Parts: sequence; structure tokens; C-alpha cells
Amino acid sequence: MMNFDAGPWPKPLLDAVKRAGYTEPTAIQSQSWPIALQGYDMISVAKTGSGKTVAFLFPGLMHIAERGNGRNARGPMMLALAPTRELATQIQEECMKFGSSCGVGSVCLYGGAPKGRQLQQLRNRPQICIATPGRLNDLLESRMVDMSSATYVVLDEADRMLDMGFEPQIRKILQHVPVDRQTLFFTATWPKAVIRVATAILTNPIQVNIGDTDQLVANKDITQTIEVCSGFEKEKRLMEILNNPPEGCDPLKALVFCSTKRMCDQLGRSVGNLAGIIHGDKEQRERDWILNQFRQGRTPVLVATDVAARGLDVKDCNLVINYDFPNQIEDYVHRIGRTGRAGKKGWAFSFIDGGEGNMARKLIPILRDANQIVSPEIEEMARSAGFGRPKGGRRGGGGRRGGGGGGGYGGGG
Repeated sequence: MMNFDAGPWPKPLLDAVKRAGYTEPTAIQSQSWPIALQGYDMISVAKTGSGKTVAFLFPGLMHIAERGNGRNARGPMMLALAPTRELATQIQEECMKFGSSCGVGSVCLYGGAPKGRQLQQLRNRPQICIATPGRLNDLLESRMVDMSSATYVVLDEADRMLDMGFEPQIRKILQHVPVDRQTLFFTATWPKAVIRVATAILTNPIQVNIGDTDQLVANKDITQTIEVCSGFEKEKRLMEILNNPPEGCDPLKALVFCSTKRMCDQLGRSVGNLAGIIHGDKEQRERDWILNQFRQGRTPVLVATDVAARGLDVKDCNLVINYDFPNQIEDYVHRIGRTGRAGKKGWAFSFIDGGEGNMARKLIPILRDANQIVSPEIEEMARSAGFGRPKGGRRGGGGRRGGGGGGGYGGGG
């Protein structure tokens, strides 16, 4: 389906598509829809920011409509599992945007928020339930929710859910949904651990691959710069980048990742009142408010731990800075994937310590695959860790990049 009119979508849904400003389906949408609409189980391997939500939501709306919009259902007919409350709430935003045009309601269940309000929303008989595995499993074990009518099940960012240790909860949840359900499995990576789980929970699935599925792939729309920095250099360099960002970052909307809550707070103070801070110690209401300020551009810098690394969807985020390099190379790809979305250009700066040669070794193939410059410093770090540069391997400058002064960020303490 190369255009929206080619699908079986009702006119109110197409009108909502036009209001949203969508002109044509993304690759994952056009390839997924024919499979999902025919009722097949499906595996979709695609990078973040590829339009996955609409890829599974529109067939889900048709699935619900074909079954009387849930008039005789005991509970939600569509279940979408997501790894984080941020991603879950963003899926619900899409459900509200498009589902309301079809008379379909939704509820979002996640931890860190009172159960009472969520249970009250369930009593309104929504046809769609979006949930994190932990909260939904708790409610199922307490018999507070009925998933026996959920015949359309989606696992979004399944690889991330498995990385976070949610496999036991996912398997328990699937015991509460019909055996003859239709299951859609979305993942950004395709390692053996993910293949094992997909094989166990899907029935004769059809697989859709967008891009290379055998290796971790970064979005080629992102310009990646890796800088070798020691601890005391990083904060100075951060301020230089924020005060003199790449030319395409106007207006600036920057996401800065740290490894600890303490460092988040410290950098937030250093950047000043133009920065928002989110980490695990923030109350859900405060986190929602901070994210909303960032989305609206009122605070152009968001400093965060990995709690926001996956699932955070800010359409015009143009700069990602890995102040602390992540411990897993997969997290690097997921972090920088917050920019360069929907065909837009993005920029990512990452600080790496000179002793992290093993991480440099894993980083080089990702950089080369995305046609990025690999500096001599990074190559030397990788060689020290046992990674020899192949013949004809790309070399280039840019291991360190200077930045202008400017007076917008920092300088205040």
C-alpha cells in the first residue's frame, strides 16, 4: 500500500490522517498493513522512528470495527505492550488522535502512577489497552483487569522489553489472552534472544525487514561525532556544543544523556533554567510536565538518564549528546535514534573515555555502515582492544571538534 487511499480505512480515519499532516505511508506501514489486515502474525524488524505505531494501530482499528467495536467484549480487544511509560503514553496519544475518529477509546496502564484512575478508565470499556508489562501483570494477578477479549496483541520494542527483563511478565500476560489471537512483534534488533522469544509466542509469522537485520544499524540521517574526553573535559565540551550547535539545530532541541541521577542533576544546574531534568526519582506528574515543556520548546535542553532513552518521541529533537557513553552498544543506537526521525536530519555527539577500547571496537562498524567518519583516535583505541582496521577502512578527522563560545548555556553554576 503506497498511499493511504489504497487501504480499507474509513473516511473519518483518512480525514484524521490529513489533519495530522501525513502525506504517504512509511516503508514499515506500507509493508505491514497488507499482512496485518489479513490476520497473520507478523515480525517487524525496523529502526526506531519508522512509523511503527501507525503500522499496527490502523489494522488494529479495523480488527476492532470488524468485531462490532467491542460491544460484547469482556475487556479491551487490542493490547499493546511497551517497555516504558513514556512509549506507552505516546502510543496512547496516537490512539486518541486516530481512534477517536472511529469511536474507539483507549486506556494506558503503567507503573509510577496511582492504579485508581487507571482502573476507573478501564470501567469506561475502552477497546484498546496500552500497558507496560509490570503494571499489567500486577493488575492481572490481582484480577482487576480482563484480557480474555484481547484478540489483537502488539509487542512494541520487544527487544527493549527483553533487555529490561520483562520476559517472565510477557509470558504470564499472554496466558490471559486468547490462544487464537493475532500477534504483531516489533523490534529494532534481531539477536538470538529475541528470535527465541518470537518463535515461542508467534504462530507462522510473516517477517518484514526494513534495513539490515543481521547487525545493529544506526540511522543514516544522523551525523555522528565521537569525541575522546576525560571526565573533567566533558562539561566544558558540553557547554561549547550547546552554545554553538550545528547549523541545522535551529531552534535547538537537545537531549543529553547521563549515566546517573546525580550527574543529571549536576548538569541540569550547570546548564541553567533552559534545561529540564528527568530520571527515576522524579514523580510521574513532574516528568510529564518536564517532557511537555521540552516538546513545546520552552526548555530547549533535556538532561536524562536511560529512563528516557527508548520510547521518547519528540518529533523535532535535532541534537543528542551522550555525556556518558552507554554500557551497551545497543543503547548507543537507541539513544541517538531520538533524533533524525521521519526523514529529518539529526546530530549526535558522544563522549567516550580513552580506556573504553572495547566499546570503540563495537562502535566502528556502526559508524562505517552509516558512512560516518572514524577518527584515528577511535581506531587506535579499537586496535588496542584487538580490532584491526581492515584494508581500505575509512579514516578521517573529527575525533575532537572545536566549539564556539556563546553565552547561552552555563556560566552560572
